[in-house]
Amino acid sequence: MKTIYLASGNAHKLHELQSALDQAGLPVKVSGPDSIGGMPEVEETESTFEGNALLKAHGLKEIGPPDGWFLADDSGIEIDALDGRPGVISARYAGLECDDEKNNDKVLEEMKDVPEQDRTCRFRCVLALVGEGVEETFSGACEGKLLFERQGNEGFGYDPLFLPNESESTFAEISLDEKAKISHRARALTKLIDWLAAQ
Repeated sequence: MKTIYLASGNAHKLHELQSALDQAGLPVKVSGPDSIGGMPEVEETESTFEGNALLKAHGLKEIGPPDGWFLADDSGIEIDALDGRPGVISARYAGLECDDEKNNDKVLEEMKDVPEQDRTCRFRCVLALVGEGVEETFSGACEGKLLFERQGNEGFGYDPLFLPNESESTFAEISLDEKAKISHRARALTKLIDWLAAQ
């Protein structure tokens, strides 16, 4: 059985990936970085989601077993009126010491004079899979609009400001099941599963 080591200590992400692999009938086990000594420090210096995801996947591969596969993701929000910002710096848009609230405040301030029809944006996620002779990336996006104020208390990051085209509720209001069907991460994961099934 092949093992994919996921460059994340997030138990939800580990469970999500294992469930998706199981549902697809793929004989792949998912393991976290703790099982091979912990996630090494990786500086995200690339200007693209693909580049940063690959950095993290290769960082984990360096300490893992030679026959393993190593998976990492990078994601964020791209706002068209801001020329694609925050993009790869979504998590630290308001500065190194920022949090979700400060990031949301900064985006709202920058977008305060932008009319509704020009507030198009998308969440993007890239999964990078590396191993012996393997280096693949899988991208998923969810298109929507940036609201003028927060709506909903669930989710994280920019979820309260993001209204996906496929829903009348923000990512901070919809159920986890509904989010799992349309999210950028779910779409990237579907492409990964398809690739694994073809191997």
